[in-house]
Amino acid sequence: MKVSTPGRICLFGEHQDYLGLPVIASAISRRICLEGDFRSDNKIVLHLPDLGQEVRFGLDETLPYVQTRDYFRSTINVLRRKGLQFSKGLECTIHGNIPINSGTSSSSALIVTWAHFLDKMSDNPQHFSQKELGEIAYVAEVLEFGEPGGMMDHYSTAIGNVIYLASTPEIHVEALTPELGTFVLGDSLEPKDTLGILARCRYGMEALVKRIQNQDPDFSIFDTPLDACDAYKSYLTPDEYSLLKANIEDRDILLKGKELLTRQAYMEPHDFDKEFGALLYAHYLNLRDHKRTSTPKIERMMNAALEAGALGGKINGSGGGGCMFAYAPNNAENIAEAIAREGGKSYIIHVDKGTTVI
Repeated sequence: MKVSTPGRICLFGEHQDYLGLPVIASAISRRICLEGDFRSDNKIVLHLPDLGQEVRFGLDETLPYVQTRDYFRSTINVLRRKGLQFSKGLECTIHGNIPINSGTSSSSALIVTWAHFLDKMSDNPQHFSQKELGEIAYVAEVLEFGEPGGMMDHYSTAIGNVIYLASTPEIHVEALTPELGTFVLGDSLEPKDTLGILARCRYGMEALVKRIQNQDPDFSIFDTPLDACDAYKSYLTPDEYSLLKANIEDRDILLKGKELLTRQAYMEPHDFDKEFGALLYAHYLNLRDHKRTSTPKIERMMNAALEAGALGGKINGSGGGGCMFAYAPNNAENIAEAIAREGGKSYIIHVDKGTTVI
């Protein structure tokens, strides 16, 4: 059995899903591929040549977890709770070309791939849908270990293409079908500062919302208009006020993006590309200037991409390092070279399908 799953970029709604706000994400043409077969014993043997690692354990050794993020065991446990049974061991080799630890969801893609493979190779396959595989991966990666994180990575890599995901008041996933041009993904090769960024963008914002609601119970991150934020300025620091406005603006940018993606068929391609790129860049400015998720190197990479003809772009993932991407429907090669000249590793990518049995 051979299974493949894409990485993802977040188009709109970065640092918004854990506040309960929606996101729009796209699967990309960088993928994890797992190929494996049954063993004659009950052992799980996983070869990870890209990392120079090998994982071995028995099917009777899935609890307790032996490391903080023991995803291979946790996925088996989640699937067992759903009724799957495994009487044979499995031996697999896993390859991938998704940048690792760069905000493109390599870990989520790996878990979706593993869950998909395990379903097909179990004694009683359930043939889970792509959406269900995304939910299983979310439980195995996030809930099983009490990690902070939203569902965007798991749903977008499992379902593929472009999705709109809302989690409040209930989970709603909508497949979007825009015809998007090429992107250039730029890996800064700088490690992400996930915990530092979350301290500000998540926990800082959550505390800020509670403080505002103590003063104004009618305030809502979901529908309070941007111009109403001036009423809260008197009891917020300048930094808190900028963070509040950035989140409200990003919420509205996403809504404009969703509306743009749904009316693309009625637009001239040039007009769509220009407007789409501008919305991406507006989101980037909030991430850079107010949420402070960029770095000097990523700023240089972004500026180089724009000077080379990119129509827009943004930092991708938690930030403080990791990746950015540029929208490059016309001259992707030149833009990739411009990013590389600034010290980034560049990849020309396009929207791709979700998890697939090959």
